[in-house]
Parts: sequence; C-alpha cells; structure tokens
Amino acid sequence: MNNKFYAAIDIGSNAVRLLIKRVSVQEDTGEARFTKEILLRVPIRLGFDVFSKGRISKEKEKRLFRLMKAYKQLIKIYDVAYLRACATSAMRDAENSEKIIRKIRRRTGIPIEVLNGQEEARMVYKNHIEFVGDREGYYMYVDVGGGSTEVSLLSNGELLYSKSFNIGTVRILTGGVDEADWLHLKSELSIRTKGLDAVDIIGSGGNINKIYRLIDDKDRKLKRVRVSDVRAMYEKLRPLSTEERMEAFNLMPDRADVIVPAMDIFLTIAETVNSSFIYVPEIGLADGIIDALYENNASMAKEI
Repeated sequence: MNNKFYAAIDIGSNAVRLLIKRVSVQEDTGEARFTKEILLRVPIRLGFDVFSKGRISKEKEKRLFRLMKAYKQLIKIYDVAYLRACATSAMRDAENSEKIIRKIRRRTGIPIEVLNGQEEARMVYKNHIEFVGDREGYYMYVDVGGGSTEVSLLSNGELLYSKSFNIGTVRILTGGVDEADWLHLKSELSIRTKGLDAVDIIGSGGNINKIYRLIDDKDRKLKRVRVSDVRAMYEKLRPLSTEERMEAFNLMPDRADVIVPAMDIFLTIAETVNSSFIYVPEIGLADGIIDALYENNASMAKEI
C-alpha cells in the first residue's frame, strides 16, 4: 500500500486550521483511503480587524506569522508530501493582505492562495457530493464562515447554482452586514429555488457542527437535525450573553459569540428555501483542499 501525507491550511476570518491526512492507495485497485492524522484550530480572528478597520493589525499579523511557523514544523514532523494553504474572506478584504502573504512565504516557504468566493464554494461543495449521493431532490449546500457564506444548489450531485454572499458571523458582529445584504440573500435564493419543492440544507463550518452536537433530538444515522430544533436552540442561546452561553453550554469564547449569528444565517436560508432538515456531514474547506490536491494528482500543490 502506497502512503502519502497531505496537508491543508485554511486561513479563515475566525480561525486558522491545519488538517493533515494520510492517503493510502491500494496498489491492486488504486482505491484511496483518507485518514485524518491531525486537525488543529487556532482562533486568530482576523475578521474582527478587517471588517471593522479594513486591515489586519500588527498584533494579529504577528500571531498569524507565529502560527504559520508552528504549522510548518508540524508539516515537517509528519513528512507531508503535498501542501496547499488557502485564505478566504478576511484576507480577500484586507488592504494589507498581499504584504502579509509575501512575508509569510519569505520566512516560512508556505505560499498562500486567496480564494475568491466562487472557488471557495466549489472546493467545498465538491467534497459533499459523495454525501448527497443518489438521493433524489434538491439540496442547498451552505458554508457559513466568519466573513462570507457560500451557497450552492445541488440536484442529484449536479451543481445548478453557486454564489458567495458577504454575510458571515464575524462580519455580523462587527456591524458589516445591513438589511440590504439580508434582502439580497433572500431575494437571490427565492429566485433560484422558485417552483422547487422543499430544499434541504447541507451545512458546513464549525458552527453548524457545534449546533449539531448541542441538539439532543437528532438523527445520527442520517446526520441531520430538524430546522425547528435549530430554531428552538437559537431561542435558548440568543438572549444569553457570551459568558452565559459559555457557562450554560460549555462553549469556548470564540464559539460562544459567533454561534448565534451563524444560526441567524442558517435559519434565514432555511426559511427562504423551505427547508425542514439540515444535514451535517462535519467536513469543511480543509477537507476540500486535500481532496482537490489528490484529485489533481498534486498538480496544484507545493511539493515539499
């Protein structure tokens, strides 16, 4: 069996993740098996700078640089063959992102790609096609991040529509989302799903994973929760302060503040497209990055 290690770094608006997977390929069949070796998440929270001030502060820049150096050492320890580092909404919007990216590459050797919204959506929904499988009907893939929400309409695994909206949890908390943004989201999705029967959601991102774990009455076999149960949990969390959410639901500080805005986004979309369920396969952008590396035979990767 042929084994290689693949790594993905996801530089988000709230947290920066490192995922390392071992890919084992059967020599006789060519079948690949992906095994998660390590997943680390550090809440650098770049979006709190970018969405309020337009740039990444010196303090956040230092923290990001130190984290990337640490990730580089872990990548060496695991003898990673292929690496891809991608940044999303905060880096897209920061006026000093290019300077920071050049500095990180010069000092660590890690090149960072800033994904546009469409590429971000494509990379992750492709990772969900196997989860949808041959199920009949329509599904709305929704990836809620700190700075943006990527939405893709799927039918039997085929992409019908994809769009990135500048509505994210950190952007909401910093006052960067107004009523016009919400109206645009609802109008766009209403038009795209007009005439369709109920369109269930496939959710992605750390917040929906945590929401899924908080809800007791869920379908573990199908990995889904009822939208009505998400709304009931929302009504419990919304009146509480961040500290009260941490205490009552055992949430980390960087999850306790963004989980309610994330619910706002999921529930708004669910109501707009008439969803009854949210499926939660618990995979995200970092998984999509590694899948793309493997599928393209590492042609988009930096070989170490």
